[in-house]
Amino acid sequence: MKIPVIQLLLVGALVASIFACSTASKEEPFNPKFKLISTEKIKFNSFVDCNMAEVWVGNTFRIFPGKYGEDPLWGYAKDLKYADGRNAEEVFKSLAENFHSPVMPLNAPTGQEGLHGAVWFETVYQSPKDTSGKTLYAVYHNENYPQTLPYNEKTGEGYKNEQWPQGLTGEKSPAAVCRIGIMKSVDGGKSWVNKGIFIEDLNPRMILKPHNTSNTFAGGVGDPSAVASGDYLYLFYGEYGYPGEYSEASYNPKTEWQGQCISMARLALSDLDNPVGKAKRWDGTGFNAPHNGIGKPITSLQIPMEQGGGPASSPTNGFHWGPSVSWNSYLNCWVMMMAKSEGKSWKGDKVYISFNKNIDLGNESSSQEWTKPQLVFEKPGYILWYPSLQPLNTAEDINARNTCLKLGKKARFFVKRIKPGDDSYASEHIIEFDK
Repeated sequence: MKIPVIQLLLVGALVASIFACSTASKEEPFNPKFKLISTEKIKFNSFVDCNMAEVWVGNTFRIFPGKYGEDPLWGYAKDLKYADGRNAEEVFKSLAENFHSPVMPLNAPTGQEGLHGAVWFETVYQSPKDTSGKTLYAVYHNENYPQTLPYNEKTGEGYKNEQWPQGLTGEKSPAAVCRIGIMKSVDGGKSWVNKGIFIEDLNPRMILKPHNTSNTFAGGVGDPSAVASGDYLYLFYGEYGYPGEYSEASYNPKTEWQGQCISMARLALSDLDNPVGKAKRWDGTGFNAPHNGIGKPITSLQIPMEQGGGPASSPTNGFHWGPSVSWNSYLNCWVMMMAKSEGKSWKGDKVYISFNKNIDLGNESSSQEWTKPQLVFEKPGYILWYPSLQPLNTAEDINARNTCLKLGKKARFFVKRIKPGDDSYASEHIIEFDK
């Protein structure tokens, strides 16, 4: 069940004026402006159920949408593909027959070490050590069930099939658990090797029956976006687990809500080849919590309960999720797009935006200083997931090698939109920023 991208941002190469923005007086208002401009509609011609992982390999713009691997709910998937072009717009207009399947690692047998469950690439980081541009690290969203990853008493990994909540396809279907891992390619993304899971929630934090009635996740961490800043890869992700050990007797919806929304963790770039368990989560004072420990979400992105906010396990929830983060070279700040869940199975017809003026995401609490989300787009009658901003086919964006992780004054706005008879990833607007 997918409820439902890692590229390098060379911050050291940014001009001094960018740093000045991050050190501006706190008394100065920080409120970038934006507007949507209607334009030619582009409808994507391959399966999308995630952030759009993409990278420039030489003069080729390459994207990696889709899903791969075992899934007892929906069936085995071979939809994770890649497509190439001379610019972003050309690739996004690619015909279905121009998408190709990369060589992926096989799922390991149940109970053995290795890749379990299905994966979606969400971000691609390009190693600066390889001048060919072909060494890539993909941050992937991974989903499992008690059937594919049963509980292991020795390691504490996996899930117990006890009071397990319902999934998307009916009363007898199980909810999934999401985790986040790394895969590596040395041929520009045509083949991949699994490097393992670097952040997850363990079984005690799963939210079970009778409280979990959202038909989504039992818990876990997923739907990530990642950007490089300094020596680290900063991960923005949805937190869906209980902030402590769940028990039916002591469960408190406010406690659950307090530990959920969009959270942050970081992984040293030097650990990308051996990432298992290496991430550190934000715990309220720094990146100190372990990879499978309890962190704290970005407070400014949470929806107060008195304003309709609620826990992810509730069918009447209200929370932001599915972040897509980019550096904006025109605004000199970080930009985050996000969806909003407003009902069972994460229904919601609105997209929001938030900004962070701090170039250095590792400097004390600067990583948490995101503005209050503002409404960007609404499409009544649809469910909107995975909003993202994409480069244009302009000489400026091509020469700058812009991707969804690095953009300028104008960008394409894409979002997955769902309703009966229409399940598409499309764009019909350009977003324009102003200072």
